[in-house]
Amino acid sequence: MKKAMFILNPSAGKEKAADHRLDVQFTLEQMGYMVDTRETAGKGDATRFAREACENKYDFVVAMGGDGTINEAVSGLAEQEHQPLFSLIPLGTVNDFARALGISLDPAEAIEALKTGSEKWVDIAKVGHQYFMNILAIGQIAESTYEVTPEQKTKLGALAYFVEGLKAITEDAEMYFEIEHDHGEWKGEAKLVLVALTNSVGGFEKLAPEALTDDGLLHLYIVKNAALPAFIRIAGALLVGKLEKDPAVEVVHTTKVSINTSNPLSCNIDGDEGCATPFQIEVLPRHIRALVPPDIEVS
Repeated sequence: MKKAMFILNPSAGKEKAADHRLDVQFTLEQMGYMVDTRETAGKGDATRFAREACENKYDFVVAMGGDGTINEAVSGLAEQEHQPLFSLIPLGTVNDFARALGISLDPAEAIEALKTGSEKWVDIAKVGHQYFMNILAIGQIAESTYEVTPEQKTKLGALAYFVEGLKAITEDAEMYFEIEHDHGEWKGEAKLVLVALTNSVGGFEKLAPEALTDDGLLHLYIVKNAALPAFIRIAGALLVGKLEKDPAVEVVHTTKVSINTSNPLSCNIDGDEGCATPFQIEVLPRHIRALVPPDIEVS
């Protein structure tokens, strides 16, 4: 009999995971799977569970939670010899990976789509010993997201990140960067550096409109000057998918990137604090065997 591991974060989505738990289990059983349900209790649990699913050759892994839980589950699947089919039920504040894969943000619809989905191999990226599916960000704005409390997330949703980012952008905190990529190098002061894998970052689905989940590329954005007036202009360009055309933004499409700063600076990986500079990022092309809704084009 086929085996599925169902990983859920019971505190995600204003603790709504319990409302959907039985529906996921019942759906997987209908699909012919023997279901092994695992609840996370702390950081790293989802990674450990997903890695165990690989080691024991499970056929399917389904994770339910926010971007942090999904990142952990994907990290457990990364670079494992056996790759189960993977899907997710989004319950977070932003749910970028679900947006990028075309998975409904309505949990009931996402659960129903498990029955009719199609396989698609998608990219992830590796930095040091960590992995990400959506975004790596470096700069004061990125660090400001650590200040967002669970209470703010609950009350304000994605707006909470914008509020903290706006506070940070008004501070004069540029950093000297040395960045190497496939096409050369860039040196200078920047306010923010983004390395995107998908078109959805922080709920903005037009940050990197040309980014595909399986294009084998990192999409590097260097914001060279973001005082408040420039930030407003850049935010406008972001909303309409024209960030590449802003004069304060340098854009590079590459398979790897090495980043160093004048002082060690922590990065933000898929919304959580990551490692500090210097580091190298590489794309792992078509690495995760994802289940996407049937109306999403599979390349």
